[in-house]
Amino acid sequence: MNVYDSERIIRLLKPEGFIRTDFPEKADLIILNTCAIREKAEQKAFSFLGRLSKLKKKNPELLVGVGGCVAQQEAEKALSRVPSIDFVFGTHAVPRIAEIINRVEVEGRRIVDVKMSDEINESGRGVDDTENSTVSRFVTIMRGCDNFCTYCVVPHVRGSEASRKPDSIVNEVKALVDAGVREVTLLGQNVNSYGTKEGLCSFPELLSRVNDVTGIGRVRFTTSHPKDMSDELIDSFQNLDKLCNHIHLPVQSGSDRVLKKMNRKYTRDQYLDKIMRLKKVCPDIAITSDFIVGFPGEMEDDFQETIKLIETVGYDGLFAFKYSDRPSAPARSFSGKVPEDIKKKRLKVLLELQESITAEKNKMLVGQTVQVLVEGFSKKQGNETLTDKLGKTQWSGRTVAHKIVNFYGSDENENLPEISIGQLVDVRIEKALAHSLWGICTHIDHDTRDEKGDKHYAA
Repeated sequence: MNVYDSERIIRLLKPEGFIRTDFPEKADLIILNTCAIREKAEQKAFSFLGRLSKLKKKNPELLVGVGGCVAQQEAEKALSRVPSIDFVFGTHAVPRIAEIINRVEVEGRRIVDVKMSDEINESGRGVDDTENSTVSRFVTIMRGCDNFCTYCVVPHVRGSEASRKPDSIVNEVKALVDAGVREVTLLGQNVNSYGTKEGLCSFPELLSRVNDVTGIGRVRFTTSHPKDMSDELIDSFQNLDKLCNHIHLPVQSGSDRVLKKMNRKYTRDQYLDKIMRLKKVCPDIAITSDFIVGFPGEMEDDFQETIKLIETVGYDGLFAFKYSDRPSAPARSFSGKVPEDIKKKRLKVLLELQESITAEKNKMLVGQTVQVLVEGFSKKQGNETLTDKLGKTQWSGRTVAHKIVNFYGSDENENLPEISIGQLVDVRIEKALAHSLWGICTHIDHDTRDEKGDKHYAA
């Protein structure tokens, strides 16, 4: 969501004469878009802002702004905490960013704008010709959250749920396709409840409309709350040809007792029932999740229930974090705080288990041919690797199951057409790594741009 908001900021500032630079020391304006979901992210944000004070001393005309969830949470306190900040703008103030900067320049004073609104402003959405070429983009379909999980700050910094109109979303996807985008990921804190409050179409209906956009090759979404996951949405993985066979379904804990304290509104068995139905409808679906270890009151038995859940589901990957108190979140006042050393130990055990599961799943793909959407050059390109010694270019992309694949052109067919970003290619997997796959391209499909849908390979 912050990536999407940052892209909007760039588009909104373009008419004001601003262009991007990769060199902070050359900038006239530096904006840090922040996240407050975890304490570590907040600490990193303020550490970065503190380092900007050196640039500010060298260039007194430099403007420094901080936006996003930390800005919404801290408001005026951020100004006193970091003297180099010129303006603070909250999560609902992105459409006002140009006005805020103009006020700072004209009035010569520091400004805080954290006013929240019940309506979604559509300005700054879409694409323009100054953006980097990319084949995969995010599209926010709703804002805020009404679930109030006891560990979470999101409802307090992003506000209550509000959904965009479906026509606006579809038109944005069409504009992205016209700009060369092949894949979109629909974003929301809980996409399953899209449109409910406003009486709009359901989320599965919106998915169907996006699926029908000519030229789009792949459709993804995140994040999906288990308690609101409908049979209609589950069936979408079977009925929509462009919907990727991957779902991120955060569970947070495998213990019913902890889930209740978290206010997640589902049980372990109810969650597993959704998983079983997903796998029945789409046997090759990749499932990822989020976990929190060390939630207040979590006992060793609770943690072992989490471990058993991970073993039962067999996730393709997950994000796991140590619990940390967040401002305004009810769990901050809960008793039974888990000591830091125990949280670290549990996190290590959990991550090591998942790494072994992911490694095993990746090994099963060796020898198979998977379809990959080419996103660009491999990040390893240029290192002292086999790639350089052979003088070959190493490309990178993802499967429909969201697995990263790095690959060469065919070693058997030197007449293989030239690979380019945005193409769908077949890659034979030669090696399974801890967090990615490596292979060799065997076929390039030049015509997939105009096809209605993609072939769903097992990976």
